[in-house]
Amino acid sequence: MKIIATLFVLSGAVGLNVHAADDFKIAVIDMQKAIQSSEAGKKARSEIETALNKKKKEIEAEEAAIKKSVDDFQKQQAALSDSAKQKKQQELQERYMKYQESREKSKIEFQKREQELSEPIVKKIRQAVAEVSKEKGYRMTLEKNEQVVIYSEERDDITDAVLKKLK
Repeated sequence: MKIIATLFVLSGAVGLNVHAADDFKIAVIDMQKAIQSSEAGKKARSEIETALNKKKKEIEAEEAAIKKSVDDFQKQQAALSDSAKQKKQQELQERYMKYQESREKSKIEFQKREQELSEPIVKKIRQAVAEVSKEKGYRMTLEKNEQVVIYSEERDDITDAVLKKLK
């Protein structure tokens, strides 16, 4: 009798959990798509790309100038004294190190600027996600990416609804 009562209680608990699971809807949002497709995201990306292209041209010009200096040095090397060679090599090495520092500094600055531009966009998207999730009855929304969500049904993807809300 005790076994039958336990089975009855367990089957009731399982039934309740199955029913509760039907009410628990989970949505997904493709944040990358939302950021890149939103007007603010497009504007930010354009601003970053413009600045990045300008800086890229400056870096390429400095790289070409260093290469030319190295080529000139190699051509003149035979005519220079040992101390002049050493001095010129040191100058070229210092110039190259400054070039590398400048590249790294630029990379960090662009990452920082990209983060500054994306923060308000992400905040607006998160707010829209919360609104759309509540409107559609989702109790949880996950970011759709390969590390978190391996599979989801298209009907549970609220990315397009969020983009509409942002307009």
